[in-house]
Amino acid sequence: MNNVKKSFSIRDMENLSGIKAHTIRIWEKRYNLFAPERTTTNIRTYNLGSLQKLLNITLLYNNGYKISKIAKLDESQIPVLVREIVSTNSEKGHAINAFKLAMVNFDQALFLNTYNSLLAERSFREIFNEVLIPLLNELGLLWQTDTISPAHEHFITHLIKQKIYINTEKLQILEPTKKDKVFALFLPENEIHEIGLLYINYEITLRGYKSIYLGQTMPIENLVDLLKYYDNVHFVSYFTVSPTKDDLNQYFNEFSRTLNFSGNSKLYVLGHQIQHIKKEELPSSIKVFNSIEHLLDTV
Repeated sequence: MNNVKKSFSIRDMENLSGIKAHTIRIWEKRYNLFAPERTTTNIRTYNLGSLQKLLNITLLYNNGYKISKIAKLDESQIPVLVREIVSTNSEKGHAINAFKLAMVNFDQALFLNTYNSLLAERSFREIFNEVLIPLLNELGLLWQTDTISPAHEHFITHLIKQKIYINTEKLQILEPTKKDKVFALFLPENEIHEIGLLYINYEITLRGYKSIYLGQTMPIENLVDLLKYYDNVHFVSYFTVSPTKDDLNQYFNEFSRTLNFSGNSKLYVLGHQIQHIKKEELPSSIKVFNSIEHLLDTV
């Protein structure tokens, strides 16, 4: 577990909790809530225990507990109060904080309890769009600023994927009701970020279409087989990091050449890398979408 980050700067603490560094310092001095270590150049660093404590305190603080009251609590009481709030309160902000806390602690039970408390009042689609997408966007920023480690990110994304799989499987038992097109979902080579694509698979299946999920890092030449079975395949792909900006044109040329589209087949693309695509230069069989909602409106 070398990937687990164990030391956090005050900026990391601010990024994860949403509490300003200035306020954290006041809580530290006035209420003695944290005991940071100091580097040789006198810079504060916080251990994982301090971060866990700050996230817990933030959740209580955002639920109306005064910081002076929190400071008087016994250390062991704080996590108990937090779990009580999480199990009875499914408000979006609290849920996102609880999910972050679950991630930092590698706490599967907290993740599942938070998810289940949301499910009592919301559908899976509402949870995904209102809570999990904002959470993933926030994690993306934490990841870029090196606030969280790869191990944290893998842990939380695996649990989110698990929820998408479970909800998709419930729909896959049903026979498709729409036959005018078939969807094949894949990620290009060297692309492993699949949460967006998994969710699209769920939504397409929900709409009554046959959806063939091929998953990560799929070579173009392996897609040709599908055209032997269906003449109306709509391929859907999600470009998060691959192909790179410089390789996009070459990818589309190779895709068109290898699959030699005829009839009603199409390629739908979305994801971070599409900002680099010159849409006016694309053949009519390739369409670019700037969001999942945009794509689903077309489906």
